[in-house]
Amino acid sequence: MTGEAGRDAAGVMSGAPRSGSDARDGPAWRGRRPGFALLLLAGLMLVFLALPVVALLARAVQSGALVSALAGRAVIDALFLSLSSTAVSLLIIVVLGLPLALVLARTTFRGKALAEALVDLPIVLPPSVAGLALLFAFGRHGMAGEPLQLLGLTLPFTTLAVVVAQVFVAAPFFIRAARAGFRAVDVDVEEAARVDGASETMVLGRITVPLAAPALGAGLVLAWARALGEFGATILFAGNIEGRTQTLPLLVYSQFQDSLEAAIAAATILVLAALGVLVAVRVLRWPSGFSWPS
Repeated sequence: MTGEAGRDAAGVMSGAPRSGSDARDGPAWRGRRPGFALLLLAGLMLVFLALPVVALLARAVQSGALVSALAGRAVIDALFLSLSSTAVSLLIIVVLGLPLALVLARTTFRGKALAEALVDLPIVLPPSVAGLALLFAFGRHGMAGEPLQLLGLTLPFTTLAVVVAQVFVAAPFFIRAARAGFRAVDVDVEEAARVDGASETMVLGRITVPLAAPALGAGLVLAWARALGEFGATILFAGNIEGRTQTLPLLVYSQFQDSLEAAIAAATILVLAALGVLVAVRVLRWPSGFSWPS
């Protein structure tokens, strides 16, 4: 492997930090002090986004509902179902979404614009419409529902339906981020690795994925957060069955009709779970030298 591309590829394989003008020029803008008007507008937006969360947390602590809710079986079951179902959903999204993102980023084919539009569509669909669409697609009398029943698989109003709904609404966030990350990878670096004798699996696992890792990590976090907060498609396609399909967002809805304090407690747990993961990801950062063994 020769030339600058070869050195870049070798640096990626070894996990060594990159050096040169790219490393020096990137943070140069950080030394500039923003103007007062910009800071004021930014602060107003931040306060607007933070105030509802702070108000919810303050109410939960003040009322003591959070402590009592943690002792309730319904909250524990909903929390466990939310975490376990989103973990399975995220695995499915990565296994199926990563190849699609790579195809969309690196190939040109007839109908590509339509394919990209279909990927983005769940983002703009109202959750209720997404739930109806899933019901007509995978319901007992849906387009794919009857063939699935012949195989002994029934999706609606099961725990698996929760996963399907989460994958449908959350996958676009990961695919879009991964597609952008793959497009940003310099193809010359990959070609240099191929010239040096690396297989396609090695190029993907040791060059492409590590260089796109920050985008992939961001996509994973966004997809997980969207899956965790999914409500509309889940309640229409999977129902709201306690201990079986009742995730934390559905529990908040159910508790709100009976007890405001219980709804506040369940909502607070949901917010803390999401906030904890988002903060942890930003503090720990996605490993820049990540690659899979080959």
